[in-house]
Amino acid sequence: MSASIATRRMKRVMHELKLLTTDPTPGIAVYPLEEGDLSSLRAVIRGPDGSPYEGGDFELSVDIPDMYPNEPPKMRFLTPIHHPNIDSGGRICLDVLKPLPKGAWKPSMNISTTLLSIKILMDKPNGDDGLDVEVTAEYRQNRHLFLSNARAMTRKHAISSSNARPSPLNG
Repeated sequence: MSASIATRRMKRVMHELKLLTTDPTPGIAVYPLEEGDLSSLRAVIRGPDGSPYEGGDFELSVDIPDMYPNEPPKMRFLTPIHHPNIDSGGRICLDVLKPLPKGAWKPSMNISTTLLSIKILMDKPNGDDGLDVEVTAEYRQNRHLFLSNARAMTRKHAISSSNARPSPLNG
């Protein structure tokens, strides 16, 4: 990767992180893992109200590829989640995470809009394009069981106890 591409990528990510600080997207926080390294970020998405993920803080890894924004960021859930479009390894089935022509990622998109798309997917799963076969079948055939299992996993893994580190979404 040339120095000019690396510089443009770094400036772009710095600008996006600054926007997320000055004009935050509700229920979404993004921060670098290490100061000065903008290639590996962490994000936290607050579970959407009214969803089985409500009250949970879900951590994701956000890896910025060398060719960003011409290639989408690589995102995956680190917090376990019971969802038809997210597998047990945290991989996410969402078109904006895939480059054209198979996906919908465009260089005009950014980290914030991509995380917002993931938050919307959390609230409105796509039962026609599941990644986890068992959870997709449960979602389609027994919605009550799906909701119960999703809430239980959220309580177990995404709702912090008093001794856990505070969420970056709290103030």
